[in-house]
Amino acid sequence: MKNLNLTEKILKDEIAKARISARESDASEPRAQSVHYDQKSSRIVVELRNGASFLFPPELVQGLAGASTDDLVQVEVTPSGEGLHWETLDVDLSIPALMIGIFGTKAWMAQLGSKGGSATSTAKAKAARNNGKKGGRPRKTVHQ
Repeated sequence: MKNLNLTEKILKDEIAKARISARESDASEPRAQSVHYDQKSSRIVVELRNGASFLFPPELVQGLAGASTDDLVQVEVTPSGEGLHWETLDVDLSIPALMIGIFGTKAWMAQLGSKGGSATSTAKAKAARNNGKKGGRPRKTVHQ
């Protein structure tokens, strides 16, 4: 094992660097000020420290999909403002990840994506019928 020779001066220097880094992160990265579940719109609403806000449907999020209203309203902002926490659901989410559309693990996101492609609607069914009348989907051509 390596001897680090941690002196009081080194420790104080490292703490000072960490505080500077934290201030820079607070200034440049999104931090939540408050959060609540809006029952009317069925959305989680996040107010950021910079005055902006964003919202998302809990059904998109791993761990929140299918959760009860009683559980969804028990959301809190983590002390750093970097995340959201639901104690009753044992769910923790990162604000930066949510803002770029990451709502769970890769497997969860793949499952979400596959649901989008299999969605049905009247318009989609009508378009498929019209395509069928024209001979269906055009065949792929291979260029050499």
